[in-house]
Amino acid sequence: MIRERLGKVQIGSLGLLPDVPFNVKVLIDAGIVRPTRPDRLAGVLRELRRWGASPAAGAAAAAIRYPNETMIIDELGELTFAGVHERSNKLAHAFAEKGISEGDGIAILARNHRGFVDTVLAASKLGANCLFMNTMFSGPQLVDVLEREDPKAVVYDEEFLNVMEKADVDLKRFVAWSEDGESEDPTIESLIEETDDASDLKPPEKSAKFIVLTSGTTGTPKGAQRGQPDTLGPIAALLSKIPLKARETTVIAAPLFHSWGFAHFSIGLSLSSTYVLRRKFDPEEMLKSIEENKAEALIVVPVMLQRTMQLDDDVIKKYDLSSLKATCASGSALPGDLATEWMDATGDNLYNLYGSTEVAWATIATPEDLREAPGTAGRIPHGTVLKIYDEDENELPQGETGRIFVGNEMKFEGYTGGGNKDIIDGLLSSGDVGHLDEEGRLFIDGRDDEMIVSGGENVFPREVEDLLAGHEAVDEVAVIGVDDEKYGQALKAFVVTTSSGSLDEDGAKKYVKENLAGFKVPREVEFIDELPRNATGKVVKRELEESEEDDDGADSGDAGDDSSDG
Repeated sequence: MIRERLGKVQIGSLGLLPDVPFNVKVLIDAGIVRPTRPDRLAGVLRELRRWGASPAAGAAAAAIRYPNETMIIDELGELTFAGVHERSNKLAHAFAEKGISEGDGIAILARNHRGFVDTVLAASKLGANCLFMNTMFSGPQLVDVLEREDPKAVVYDEEFLNVMEKADVDLKRFVAWSEDGESEDPTIESLIEETDDASDLKPPEKSAKFIVLTSGTTGTPKGAQRGQPDTLGPIAALLSKIPLKARETTVIAAPLFHSWGFAHFSIGLSLSSTYVLRRKFDPEEMLKSIEENKAEALIVVPVMLQRTMQLDDDVIKKYDLSSLKATCASGSALPGDLATEWMDATGDNLYNLYGSTEVAWATIATPEDLREAPGTAGRIPHGTVLKIYDEDENELPQGETGRIFVGNEMKFEGYTGGGNKDIIDGLLSSGDVGHLDEEGRLFIDGRDDEMIVSGGENVFPREVEDLLAGHEAVDEVAVIGVDDEKYGQALKAFVVTTSSGSLDEDGAKKYVKENLAGFKVPREVEFIDELPRNATGKVVKRELEESEEDDDGADSGDAGDDSSDG
């Protein structure tokens, strides 16, 4: 009865319409909606009405419900919910004194730590828009993005001082994390310490926007602008598939500037989670953090799982991971054998989310899905529509491969530089091609711009990559299309072997020929030490393609002009 009354009281305030019964049940089960002291409940509802579904609302509500409980654990120590709320209030007032106001942009070039969180919450309270910068940007890349997006200020970690100096951009500059004190710019900590005003701010007329950059693996990173959802329906949909609960501890290893890391920061605000943050990824340190903090959830990109499983078995077994209920992976392809290997070592706790910066999530694979159909991207969650279309925009039946289009409440609002993804029947292109099996599980066959035509046959590199990745001697692999005089196009594979593996070009070709059609056998196989990856672990195929162009140019006496951004 209490739960029913609480659900009815909070429906309007939490923004749960539509699908009220589904959303309320999920949020009650997750512990977001729960019996609360009347005075605290009144305060929470007040903050939700004031701020809407925004990071500012999450921080303010959690500070009322759990003021003295831990919100952040990072390399500097612990911060409580009340402490973070006060810090971000002070920082927002300090930003305002520096001339930053509603609608202005704040670029953030920072790793996972309290300074990132402080800045996002302060911006949300001001109504300033956040631009999340890739920590692997070079000076020229930084300049290109900053000139295009035109923020008013940039908050950066001191380790990126050289990049900032090379960028030489005229912006208000603040240091999020200082180690050696080399920068003359004021630090976030000094702004907070020197500001006496910790009062709550007046909510902005328009909620802050969050601009996440696309991976840029096939071109220049674009700014994908996203506002706050109108309801908590998207969070309910995710929580209906992944068993995340309120007041649990989450290790966020994925970069917060990436859409996957930031999504779980936002979800964690709704759940009043305790965040465990480390600036740089180390596989053993990640396992140590899970054990020391008895973390129930781990947020990663697939390459982090790969690096962890490369540790010696005795190192992995040294850590008690029994607290871990959900390992949430997204951001790039998750090979089926990697999923199985992780679950065999840590338990059936792996959830793989497929989506993109533009469409947010499209499908979610549970441990059962990954066991039954290794390599699947999962099933369509509540509140999401997914359809497969052919080149003539006709919807395809299960089993047939075509372009993937998605619709949900979380899709982006368009690129900041103009333009949008392709749209059919109100659904947005994910940029991939794939098919649904008889159980409604999605399989990704490749990028829609990576398909090549070899001798009249359509070939997707992804299928060959997945096959070669399963070879016992292969650590990782990437396949691209190259020009071919005889067939128009052909495949070339770049292979990284395991430390103990033995495989040559003929062996790799033979392995593909024994398992796939002859036209899918790579024309060339090149063995390299490592694949080029961005900060989120996604393979940057553009660099592999450019190396091919450079080789071709050298053969013809033309060194070419390397004007790429990567």
